Amino acid sequence: MADQPTSNITLPHQRLKLDTLVRLRWLAVGGQSAALLVVYVGLGYPLPAGPAFAMVALSAWLNIFLKVRWPSAMRLSERAAALQLAYDILQMSGLLFLTGGLGNPFAFLLMAPVMVSATGLSARYTFVLGILATLCATSLAVFHLPLPWSSDEDFNLPVVYSVGIWIALVSTLGFMAIYAFRVAEEARLLADALAATELVLAREQHLNALDGLATAAAHELGTPLATIYLVAKELSDEFEPGDHRGEDVALIRSQAERCRQILQKLTSLSSEEDLTYQRMPVSQLLEDIIDPHRGTGVALHASCRGKGPEPVGTRNAAIRYALTNLLENAVDFANSDVDISASWDEKTLSISIRDDGPGFTVDVLGKIGDPYVSVRGGKSLQKGSGGGLGLGIFIAKTLLERTGAKLQLDNQTPPLKGANIRVSWPRDVFERESGVDETPFSPHNGDK
Repeated sequence: MADQPTSNITLPHQRLKLDTLVRLRWLAVGGQSAALLVVYVGLGYPLPAGPAFAMVALSAWLNIFLKVRWPSAMRLSERAAALQLAYDILQMSGLLFLTGGLGNPFAFLLMAPVMVSATGLSARYTFVLGILATLCATSLAVFHLPLPWSSDEDFNLPVVYSVGIWIALVSTLGFMAIYAFRVAEEARLLADALAATELVLAREQHLNALDGLATAAAHELGTPLATIYLVAKELSDEFEPGDHRGEDVALIRSQAERCRQILQKLTSLSSEEDLTYQRMPVSQLLEDIIDPHRGTGVALHASCRGKGPEPVGTRNAAIRYALTNLLENAVDFANSDVDISASWDEKTLSISIRDDGPGFTVDVLGKIGDPYVSVRGGKSLQKGSGGGLGLGIFIAKTLLERTGAKLQLDNQTPPLKGANIRVSWPRDVFERESGVDETPFSPHNGDK
């Protein structure tokens, strides 16, 4: 999964399982059967029982067919799910036609299939089902059999009251469908964004795993290389000076020695004794994230200052990726300059990224950090890239918060222009998260 491109991370709307719709339909069958029995048998009200129970039986037979034909765990396509929900609307409309139309207290159950669509399907199918439910409600307001009632009374709703029920039904249908869809859509976007974050982390973990594989390869290749080196050394004594075969053996010996040196370097990458690689001061972290952006036409300025020894961490892929992402946004929006600075004291470490661009707009500033909120409008968009997915700052925020950091995004105080991004850690949390001790950093510590 780590090799999947993160730009294609948008989960389809095939979320409804067949079993979900079947269970909901069984619930409807049970409720409809109970209501018909209470009215027809319990209260003794006259109604077309045969056609009504036939429509309920049709839903039951449909469920049995679906359970036999397809596995319950099957995920339905949007079209298949919408067709089943459309059937539920028509079946409910048929029952309401037989039992009084909109005068039936259960008329509001027409909204149920549309609500299911709003939580599991796209806006297009939800809109189509909403239109179907509205057309059915309109037809039921005009065409329907009498409401079941006692035989010696004739129950007729006033026209104004029937129109009021229709307006209430359609208004509630629209409001509830939009509300349910928005809530479900936010949940879907959050799930997609978290999936993108997990893929990014999986990619970083894959890169970290390569270090361990390199160490294992170094140990495995060490023995055969030592043998090649030893045999080449012994063979070099068998040839007279000037013999071209001796020169070939000397070449083999030198290349074997070179391979041994390379493998020693690979082994040292994962060695706890190589603190030069494992441990990284904040100044080196800034240089690492600035280096890929040199030569972009934007002047990059880095500075470090603080009280006490410089904070030291390890090469944390999450921190490096997140800060690189934030710096990339600053470079994209900057007119000419980007400043990145680190400051610290005994309790806190802060890294600030400031640019001289237009800054964040007021509407974006209130939502920035949420998934799929795109703030791109700078050089990348002018070059025709079309902007990003709105996941960059969300992923950076998520990764940094996992390391105990707090991310603050704001605009610089006038008369200065541009955005101001501040990432801060409690110093003890940063060093504990990085797995370092209190020993001052020195590139020669690894030689002890």
